[in-house]
Amino acid sequence: MVFSSFTFLFLFLPTILFFYYIIPKEKIAYKNLILLIFSLIFYAWGEPIYIVLMLISIISNYILALLINKYKNNKIKAKIFLILSILISIGLLGFFKYADFLIVNLNYLLGLNLSLLNIPLPIGISFYTFQIMSYTIDVYRNKVAVQKNFLALATYVALFPQLIAGPIVRYITIEDELKHRKVTVSMFADGIRRFIIGLAKKVVIANNVALFADAVFNNNPSQFGTLAVWMAAIAYTFQVYFDFSGYSDMAIGLGKMFGFNFLENFNYPYIARSMGEFWRRWHISLGTWFRDYVYIPLGGSRVSLFRWIINMFIVWSITGLWHGASWNFVLWGLYAAVFMVMEKLFLNKLLEKIPRLLQHLYAIFLIIIGRVLFRVDNVTNLFKYLSRMFTYKETNIVSFFTVNDNLMHLFPYFILAAIGCTPLIKNLLNKMDNSKKQFFKYLYDFYLIAILIISIMHLVNSSFNPFIYFRF
Repeated sequence: MVFSSFTFLFLFLPTILFFYYIIPKEKIAYKNLILLIFSLIFYAWGEPIYIVLMLISIISNYILALLINKYKNNKIKAKIFLILSILISIGLLGFFKYADFLIVNLNYLLGLNLSLLNIPLPIGISFYTFQIMSYTIDVYRNKVAVQKNFLALATYVALFPQLIAGPIVRYITIEDELKHRKVTVSMFADGIRRFIIGLAKKVVIANNVALFADAVFNNNPSQFGTLAVWMAAIAYTFQVYFDFSGYSDMAIGLGKMFGFNFLENFNYPYIARSMGEFWRRWHISLGTWFRDYVYIPLGGSRVSLFRWIINMFIVWSITGLWHGASWNFVLWGLYAAVFMVMEKLFLNKLLEKIPRLLQHLYAIFLIIIGRVLFRVDNVTNLFKYLSRMFTYKETNIVSFFTVNDNLMHLFPYFILAAIGCTPLIKNLLNKMDNSKKQFFKYLYDFYLIAILIISIMHLVNSSFNPFIYFRF
């Protein structure tokens, strides 16, 4: 089930809200139970068998966290239980996500003929695995109190707004809200507004620019000219942002409807003026997770220059693999690491000396190239697309749009995307005087209602288009 579906919008969401709010506000345990039951239904809608896998992860880590807490004064035993919990979590993730990838590479390197397991990837396993790992690690570090209430912990892991595609909500973020929370009318209304914005990002912008990207990247690269490939790369750059930030907006909005305050996951990443700044603004929950649980434990920047460079490549290689069991993701991670290291060593000093516009163009150029690495999982085709981007071949515009006649109407969505990925409108509103702001505030809800109607109209006319990060 996806947020941008009629089943969710007109059946699942109204039903869970009804049962959640008929329970008195002080009965948090019962509210958690409703959330858990409906979250399991939400997850089981597409893959019922994998509920067992998630429950195994929850139960094992619940028990191991209790043991870590029990032996917190015995560091050796506590560390053994922590390592065991990490091995179980990483083991489950590794088996289901990377087993076939490993087999393919062993067959290639050693000339073997091992059969693939062909195990479908459980939706959301990368996200809920990292969430539960953050819990057990923080219990070991004494940053959070161990959760003795199994229902509360299960609710945290299975919570449907962020279960399938994030953001990665750490236990420490909602630890208190699992026990004490209330929803005001204002908070609920803000949640609805945020959900509508996220829905529009997905179904109005992301799904439409995706048509352009797919028309190029789903076909033979040799048939396209340089301009067509660059336009497709830009389309996919927009698609990824509006698809994933749209999901995060909907998740944050749904969280507010049930009394949870999830942290922001995006901060206008495409206005960045360096790769370092871009990654501080993009998928913030994943970036901070790797910083706190991988980068800093490796020594972070408090080590020699050579060791720091090694740390960066380790972190970004893992980040790439986290996104998918394919070599293009590894290349994408290494690509990010190279420029992050170069910026730290000397590029940042050079960037400071050039105009801001050129800094921004530098970052956007690298981001777009990175998106091609991210999009094309066939390495042979990947290099063909990259080669076409930098070796000119004429694009017959008339022929291109005649063959792909569904693309002509997409240009307004490119304009919407270009405006929507910047804080332009937000900045204009901030410059208004108070009377104009108050006037706009009254109009804003009518504007959102119109956006909701437009989004539903797009849903009626669209085919099933899952969120990009579902496959991670």
